[in-house]
Amino acid sequence: MNTLRLAFAGTPEFALPAFHALAGSRHPVVGVLTQPDRPKGRGRQLAASPVKLAALERGIPVSQPTTLKNEADRAALVGWQPDVLVVVAYGLILPRAALDIPRLGCVNIHASLLPRWRGAAPIQRAILAGDVQTGVSIMRIDVGLDTGPVFLERRVPIEPEETGGSLHDRLATEGGAALLQILDCLAAGTAQSTPQREDGITYAAKIDKNEALIDWSQPAEEIGRKVRAFNPWPIAETRLEGEQLRIYAARVASSKISAEPGTILDVGGNSITVACGNDALALTELQRPGRRPVAARDLINSLDLVGRRLG
Repeated sequence: MNTLRLAFAGTPEFALPAFHALAGSRHPVVGVLTQPDRPKGRGRQLAASPVKLAALERGIPVSQPTTLKNEADRAALVGWQPDVLVVVAYGLILPRAALDIPRLGCVNIHASLLPRWRGAAPIQRAILAGDVQTGVSIMRIDVGLDTGPVFLERRVPIEPEETGGSLHDRLATEGGAALLQILDCLAAGTAQSTPQREDGITYAAKIDKNEALIDWSQPAEEIGRKVRAFNPWPIAETRLEGEQLRIYAARVASSKISAEPGTILDVGGNSITVACGNDALALTELQRPGRRPVAARDLINSLDLVGRRLG
């Protein structure tokens, strides 16, 4: 069977399942593009991306250009002479000059069922919107924003307690398996793609940390989706008498008590129940500044909460 010379472009954890799937396949990965090292942690020391670390462990050449707009920045990709460039959460725009380098073009894993949720944050936006399913799309990259034709999609249900982190991991695994299927088809010359629909287009804007602040006048269901979508980042938060209170987990709880949104109605049953614009939200895992996340019962034991107001 034919083999393909692959170059891989990716940066964060989401790209790792696909990278490892490729590196263990019959198609050799001849080079990796990843974002430059960035300051990380309290010490702000430069840290390599997860993809860079994985590539170096396997002895695969790595290039970290800040852009691919200049010929010099594309030199490594040209030198690798790839048949296909696989792109997974790379983080840099690929200009036409870069897209034209691989003999068979560029293939991308996108974490949604295109054309819904094109853009930077499809996983979180799907949860925030209350979608009941999402998936991964294996697509051919063109110069638009996730507009290329789709080779294959795999659908994944969004579970009632799904978080951004759990859905991220499931989609990353699905994407890696689907990618191998398409690469084998490209090697055999049998791959077929379908243009995206013109209807149903939505855009998944990058998550802004300011979105994490909870507005208790919203319905409990909507706030609950925010808590789930923003775990593990940026983590939904509120204020307790001016102090930040981060919320890692919560569930909707019906309430017949009428109170101002944000009022703590009850504590017990391992939860802190808070009035919302509609129904109430039972908070089950929280974090105060400078402390680790704890179950609600631990906060209940340390603070007098009933009747106090969040926000």
